[in-house]
Amino acid sequence: MKELIWDKSLSVEVDEIDEDHRRLVELFNILNRALEEGEPRDYIAAVLEELIACTVWHFRHEERLMLKYRYDGLAEHKEEHDALIESARELQQKFLQEDRSLSAGEIEFLEHWLTGHIFGADMKMGAYLSEVM
Repeated sequence: MKELIWDKSLSVEVDEIDEDHRRLVELFNILNRALEEGEPRDYIAAVLEELIACTVWHFRHEERLMLKYRYDGLAEHKEEHDALIESARELQQKFLQEDRSLSAGEIEFLEHWLTGHIFGADMKMGAYLSEVM
C-alpha cells in the first residue's frame, strides 16, 4: 500500500485548512502503516476512529469558515461532507463487526475519499476563501 505524500498540489492556499489536511494525510499514513505492519485490530480501530473524528472536526472547521465568509457553495459542500462521513462510518462499522482487516480496496477508498475531496470541492472553496480572508 502506498503512502500519501503532502505536497503543494494538495494545498488549497488557506493555511489553516492546509494544516488540517496535513494532519489527515498523516493519520491516513499511520493507518496504512499499521495495516502493513500487522498491528493489533484494537490499534487499527483506534487509528481509524481518530482519522474519522479528525475529519469530522475538520469538516466543521471548513463549514465555519464558509459560513463566516459567505461561501455560496456551502450547502453542496456540506452535503459532500455528510456523505463522506457516512461512508467512512459504514466502512468503520463493517471493520468492527467482521473478523478481518481492512482490504486494499478499502484503503484505496479512504485515499480517494481524502484526496478526491481536497482536489475537488476543497480547491474550489479554497480559491474563494483565499481571496476573501
